[in-house]
Amino acid sequence: MNVHIIADSGCDLPLTFFDHENTSFVPLRVQINETDYEDLKTIDPKDVYEFMRKGNVAKTSQASPETFLETFTNIAKKGQPALYIAFSSELSGTYQTAIMMKEQVKEEYPDFELEIIDSKCASLGHGLLVKKAVELSDSGASLQEITETVKEMSVHMEHLFTVDELEYLARGGRISKAQAFVGGLLNIKPLLHVDNGRLIPLEKIRGKKKLYRKLMDLMEERGVNLSNQTVAISHGDDVEAALELKKMIEERFQPKDVYMNIIGAAIGAHSGPGTLALFFLNKEM
Repeated sequence: MNVHIIADSGCDLPLTFFDHENTSFVPLRVQINETDYEDLKTIDPKDVYEFMRKGNVAKTSQASPETFLETFTNIAKKGQPALYIAFSSELSGTYQTAIMMKEQVKEEYPDFELEIIDSKCASLGHGLLVKKAVELSDSGASLQEITETVKEMSVHMEHLFTVDELEYLARGGRISKAQAFVGGLLNIKPLLHVDNGRLIPLEKIRGKKKLYRKLMDLMEERGVNLSNQTVAISHGDDVEAALELKKMIEERFQPKDVYMNIIGAAIGAHSGPGTLALFFLNKEM
């Protein structure tokens, strides 16, 4: 029996990806005007970005315990082994909630084989792990084989990203409001990465062209065997910027594929419209 792969909306894969027979989707939650929504299921990311462009603030919360309980129980009833790949525990409490719900389900189904991985990844860095897990499951790999591969891959997943407006990071407490004001005046773009699941600033760059050149240089410096990789780009409702970056990557590195998708509402509520993120591996897998 193939391994069932579970992911939350922190992976920023489209909802249609989870039409696959052996997958399940757990939505993070977004609150707008005191109304709660399920990321991708009951709210479109574009609606959240439009809301934010008007100066509003969207709030987020982790996936509900009830959703995990229902998802895990349904798979346990089938006697199917399962792997849940969670959004970084440094950015959400969803991983801890899943651990608690696993213990509850195993009280009733003690033979249920369920592994839970804290990916320490976000957006399509997380998404590339999920895609690999589904690919391995389809090929008949065991739960142990998939778990080990995904864990190894997660350690070597590079995240590089920038935001269009420093104000969005200021609202989330990542930088001061004074820094955001000055940065906006000077056209400064912050470049950040993820280290052990945490958001870490790298440097501030003035101007879009310089930023793109820096992204390419960092990709060359950190990436390994890029021509044999699937690289991913996610964006905060800015397809034009994502396509521009995609073209530069294809011309310079000729990767096997460049996968693109919009950043979902849960992550986008913190990063804001205009965010651009790049993901690739720093070790040959």
